Amino acid sequence: MSINVMANRRGAPRYPLILVAEITEVPSGTKLHARTSDVSRTGCYVDTLKPFPKGVRVNLRLIRGREVFETGAQVVYVSPGLGMGIHFDEQSAAKQLGTLDRWLSEAAKNI
Repeated sequence: MSINVMANRRGAPRYPLILVAEITEVPSGTKLHARTSDVSRTGCYVDTLKPFPKGVRVNLRLIRGREVFETGAQVVYVSPGLGMGIHFDEQSAAKQLGTLDRWLSEAAKNI
């Protein structure tokens, strides 16, 4: 782990990692295609001009090459016109942590 990782109140360090993000709003089925700017074991920040509202439940797919990390999640922070912070559901994310941990390990080497 590098000292360049931003220190903040989050429970897990975030790493600069750009991934394709497919986000589907659970109540409406509205789909959004965007990209992440940073990712951790517990969530990510998605760059988008039209973020979903805070508190909305989403299904999230993060894609890197042919690999996919898929989980339920919730929007926990919104920056209007810039993006949104998304927190992964712990139980659904745990099933795919091997993929996510590998991506984060590779990202940590590059900072």
